[in-house]
Amino acid sequence: MEAMWALSLFFVVAAVLLIGFPVAFTLGGVSLWFALIGYFAGWFDTAFLMAMPNRIYGIMTNVTLMAVPVFVFMGLVLEKAKLAESLLENMTALLGGAKGGMGFALLIVGTLLAASTGIVGATVVTLSLLALPVMKKNGYDESLSAGTICATGTLGQIIPPSIVLVLLGDVLSNAYQQAQIDMGVFSPKTVSVGDLFAGAIIPGFILVGFYALYWVYIIIKHPHKAPATKSKLTKPMGQILASLLPPLFLIVAVLGSIISGIASPTEAASVGAVGAVFLAYLNKQMSQSVLLEIGRETVKVTAMIFMILIGAALFSLVFKGFNGDVIVRDFLTDLPGGKFTGFIVVMLVMFFLGFILDFIEITFVIIPIVGPILLSQGFDPVWLGIMFAINLQTSFLTPPFGFALFYLKGVSDIDSKKLYKGVLPFILIQILVLILLTWQPKLTSLISF
Repeated sequence: MEAMWALSLFFVVAAVLLIGFPVAFTLGGVSLWFALIGYFAGWFDTAFLMAMPNRIYGIMTNVTLMAVPVFVFMGLVLEKAKLAESLLENMTALLGGAKGGMGFALLIVGTLLAASTGIVGATVVTLSLLALPVMKKNGYDESLSAGTICATGTLGQIIPPSIVLVLLGDVLSNAYQQAQIDMGVFSPKTVSVGDLFAGAIIPGFILVGFYALYWVYIIIKHPHKAPATKSKLTKPMGQILASLLPPLFLIVAVLGSIISGIASPTEAASVGAVGAVFLAYLNKQMSQSVLLEIGRETVKVTAMIFMILIGAALFSLVFKGFNGDVIVRDFLTDLPGGKFTGFIVVMLVMFFLGFILDFIEITFVIIPIVGPILLSQGFDPVWLGIMFAINLQTSFLTPPFGFALFYLKGVSDIDSKKLYKGVLPFILIQILVLILLTWQPKLTSLISF
């Protein structure tokens, strides 16, 4: 009977989310209703809910999560500073005259934006507005262009500094400590956001490399889809190269300070935010009204994330009250084929949930349940975190509910079939990278500090 209650809670939450109710209130509201019904039915102990005040206090005082609003602020400032517009214009001038040049320019700009801001929605929308009309005008295949924009726009999921990695770092840190305590280790090791940042650098650039190889294949096999343009280099080479300095400066300031151990992720995010404001002022894109708009948007996004955290904490407590965590653990450990079978099942579940749920919901609802189970079976926490992050990245691209698809569709008139056709090769590339990292897990540990 408890298994039925636990599974029903999960599926009802998913169904209500599909209807369109806000995530935070769905997680908390549905969980409370199940707790109430379960209490009167004699299947739920309300003592589990007594832990909720401590959970909320822990969320509000979590030093790691303090980096979230600062990274959000930094990304919004860079968006207002028109960094993407300047980068794309200059890289197109440099590479556009070659076959497929605009595609490679898009990959470079998307990578630099991902490593500078870490915000997916703003990157996809900005690249869509700037690049899609120009690529269409120059004869580029519309599906190829749209797919590349969506894929490069989601690189902020995996290339540090990534808000996804910040959230994953907090969840996995708790899961890793819980797993060690369950195994009888009472002086548990820790995994930090900085560890995930370091572990994600090489896989992130491998992903970009595979995207570039796909464009090479297109140029060789289907050159008509990516023709050379008639653009001429009208700007001095020095000016073009100088446009690369602002994002490189931020990358070095933020990632360098974290990986070298000079600063924590929260401190490094503050350095990046100050640097972003400085760049915005240099570009004459910052005023009091713009700063107020950025502040309001930062508060909105941060409040949304933390409300989801609180709702997910309540869901977790109720789910455990129905012994849902025990049910999941028994299911995964009893599967034939050992721990890798359980890992594959979890990855497949996360992949398919990405069709209907946002990465934040999956991070806060699914990973706290399955994370301790997988980590107690001996999986490396950094490797597991990177695998989760790339898997979550596919949730932005998978039809019909991929958020990157919605972002692009909202600012263009591209046909849905063309859009789905365009993103499919990039989804397959991401799956290929997951297979590569499963085969060579040391790729996530080549950079450390």
